[in-house]
Amino acid sequence: MNERIPDGEDGDGRGRTLAVDCGGGGIKASVLDAAGTMHAQPVRTATHYPLPPSRLVNTITSLAEQLPPADRATVGMPGMLRHGVVIHTPHYITRSGPRTRVLPELELHWSGFDMKSALEEALGVPVLVLNDAEVHGAGAITGAGLEMIVTLGTGLGNAVFDGGVLAPHVELSQGPVKWGLTYDDYIGEHERLRLGDAMWSRRVRAIVEALRPMYWWDRLYLGGGNSRRITPQALSRLGDDVVIVPNSAGIIGGVRAWDLRIR
Repeated sequence: MNERIPDGEDGDGRGRTLAVDCGGGGIKASVLDAAGTMHAQPVRTATHYPLPPSRLVNTITSLAEQLPPADRATVGMPGMLRHGVVIHTPHYITRSGPRTRVLPELELHWSGFDMKSALEEALGVPVLVLNDAEVHGAGAITGAGLEMIVTLGTGLGNAVFDGGVLAPHVELSQGPVKWGLTYDDYIGEHERLRLGDAMWSRRVRAIVEALRPMYWWDRLYLGGGNSRRITPQALSRLGDDVVIVPNSAGIIGGVRAWDLRIR
């Protein structure tokens, strides 16, 4: 059965939404109206490590205080989340950020943490917490056919929508690719810097071609901060069913995510 994510307290969707995009390297936020128009320039801060849940809640609260008031909030963060509860988050359990040592005490603090309830208490408004790629996808999809988004940034994010309905999340970033590497390892920012954009773009193309027979999407969106770094040569070979979307989809999706249906 399909379940619709409910509107905020105002019940008519006309209130303002605080949209927060939490990444491995930075956290940014803005306030938007029901049409997705920003009512303030986005504010941003670096993601500081180590990052226990309380520190992320305080960071989001601090960003919200720099922006106009909002009636509800949407927060996208990396990892596996269910109903606003963190099952696993790959970056935030590390000592100094992605690819550094995992701290067992942080892993314990994050596992099962009710991010939705903590933020609702801190912000005083209804809060929707989703995987960050799901929020990006909400800002990009048309609602027709099988649509998938892959975000390219610190690592790799993904989400799938069927007729506008959000499918259960699969943490593709942690799947093995080759040489014992995960998708995060293989296509993340550290590899782009090491390889250069041209060679990295070839890897993006290889991943698209590997995923295509697994999902048979009607349209694939490539988003995230590094999607703009895919070379024109690689883009020309990705196919007409692949579309680049701006990184701003992660903020605009904060409004549209409240109208998503979930399976």
